[in-house]
Amino acid sequence: MQALTDQELQGFSRLMADAAGIHLPASKKALVSSRLARRLQALGHTSYTQYLEYLRRDASERQQAVDLLTTNETYFFREPRHFAYLAEHIVPAADASRPLRVWSAACSSGEEPYSVAMVLAERMGSRPWEIVASDISTRMLQLARAGVYPMERAQRVPPAYLKAYCLRGVGAQQGRLAVQSWLRERVRFESVNLNGAWPELGRFDLIWLRNVMIYFDAPTKRSLVARLTQSLRPGGHLFIGHSESLGGMEGELQAVQPAVYRRRAGAAT
Repeated sequence: MQALTDQELQGFSRLMADAAGIHLPASKKALVSSRLARRLQALGHTSYTQYLEYLRRDASERQQAVDLLTTNETYFFREPRHFAYLAEHIVPAADASRPLRVWSAACSSGEEPYSVAMVLAERMGSRPWEIVASDISTRMLQLARAGVYPMERAQRVPPAYLKAYCLRGVGAQQGRLAVQSWLRERVRFESVNLNGAWPELGRFDLIWLRNVMIYFDAPTKRSLVARLTQSLRPGGHLFIGHSESLGGMEGELQAVQPAVYRRRAGAAT
């Protein structure tokens, strides 16, 4: 099989930009080559150019390529200060007359929305809540719906939560954990391309979109922040990754602590 050329990398970069708003710089050349090599071999292609031509004809294979080239690094209770803010500030102020609605907008394999669900199950009492979780990767959504993970992913889960909301694997499943089925059922998973048309999801009190916008260029990021803002209720919160910044794109959003923004309560709806 021929090595990936700079021109072919540009082709994959254009494909990812069109499909998911993600840009692949030259520094990602080795990553692209290694992640796609097996697909080329499985399909009998001898060059990345052949594979690019195939992707342009086959929508199902394009989704496979997007899945392979999307970074999905996650674990339970990642960036724990966000979960502390949820428990200590957002939950106590929640309007008890309606469900607290949360969107995990790039949920990967599900650890983030299930972590949120554990906090809400413990802290909300009888008050209603809903979680929508979405991702562009069909492979990740399949894993998320199953809710079964290696134990090392749960190192930051509080022991009380592990006991209340997870099952430890035995026998052939030893070394793995499963999220309790009743908690899994509280999370609704959807396939959503953040840079495409969105299904009707409604308004949210809290949106999590962490460690994703670092892959977008400025115009894509600006457009996405504006759309996310409109999906927040006035007074609702947007959580981004601690390595990220909105950098002058705040609009109706005000920073309330690092990586946490609040839509102004008086914002137009």
